[in-house]
Amino acid sequence: MRVPIPLPRLRNAAVVACMLLLAACGGGADPVRETPPAAPLATTPPPPPPPLRIGLALGGGAAKGFAHIGVIKILEANGIHADLVAGTSAGSVVGALYAGGLDAFAMQERAVALDEGSIRDMRLFSGGLIQGQKLQDYVNAQVDRRPIERLGRPFAAVATRLDTGDRVVFVRGNTGQAVRASSSVPGVFEPARIGEHAYVDGGVVSPVPVDAARQLGADLVIAVDISTRASGSTPQHLLGIVNQSIAIMGQRLGAEERARAEVVIRPQVDEIGPASFEQRAHAILQGERAALAAMPRIRAAIAQRQRERAAALAPRPAPAQPTPAADEVDCGNTWVRRLNPFRRGEPADACG
Repeated sequence: MRVPIPLPRLRNAAVVACMLLLAACGGGADPVRETPPAAPLATTPPPPPPPLRIGLALGGGAAKGFAHIGVIKILEANGIHADLVAGTSAGSVVGALYAGGLDAFAMQERAVALDEGSIRDMRLFSGGLIQGQKLQDYVNAQVDRRPIERLGRPFAAVATRLDTGDRVVFVRGNTGQAVRASSSVPGVFEPARIGEHAYVDGGVVSPVPVDAARQLGADLVIAVDISTRASGSTPQHLLGIVNQSIAIMGQRLGAEERARAEVVIRPQVDEIGPASFEQRAHAILQGERAALAAMPRIRAAIAQRQRERAAALAPRPAPAQPTPAADEVDCGNTWVRRLNPFRRGEPADACG
């Protein structure tokens, strides 16, 4: 027998139940808090590429070598300072002074004041008209008698070994002696003796020493070509005959080496004779003009090489991973096809 519950009591019980339910839902719960956005992952920018090592390759050409001073003057005026220098013959003379710390203006001052007698020691019946000792002493005096390895920037002088015809690159030792060997024009200078071997002008094997500049570590080579080209006329004096003979021998070889430079500068000095020291100011001016005309090519070559180096150092994207098929599972280092657990004798765990 059911006992009827009075209606007011049921209403009171319902109210109490609702109040308890509201208290349970609102009073005991923590307030909702907004989750702050995740901080972006810090990314390390790629390191900048190391600066380019710019090398100068200064070719041979006797008195025409004063043009190298004009080229260096324009390069420096445009903020381009070579990190290293290689020289052949007259280029080795200018290159040694430049590597020794003289800037273009200092070299120009000394070139204007240069007395030919201070570098030319005539001697007959000795294998050449000029001994070369005065040239060696002059260069050593200009670099404070420092050996090649102690100059302000890396330097190489290219010479030719007389007994074998091999190209020899001097990168250490007596600076003046190396320049003397590099500048010993056959028939004009005595062969320079260093140790047990005799050496003659480097222009016989390397008229413009681009490869020597590369050996020193140049990333970009600016070559200066002042070599004589056969013009159809026959020189009448001994030095001119010898100079043109060497130029003819080295034309093809020089063309192959020049092609390995990023930029080749050719001052217009063909009309300057190999012994025309009185035209030194004109040679310097022609070097300035040629270098100024080459500046757009030089800047473009530098920018191109910098882009190549930056691209080589840029982080490469990770190779795309193959998308697993629907019936494959990841077993740590390889994807294994899942075996059918409903076939007799095949386990359900493919990695097991």
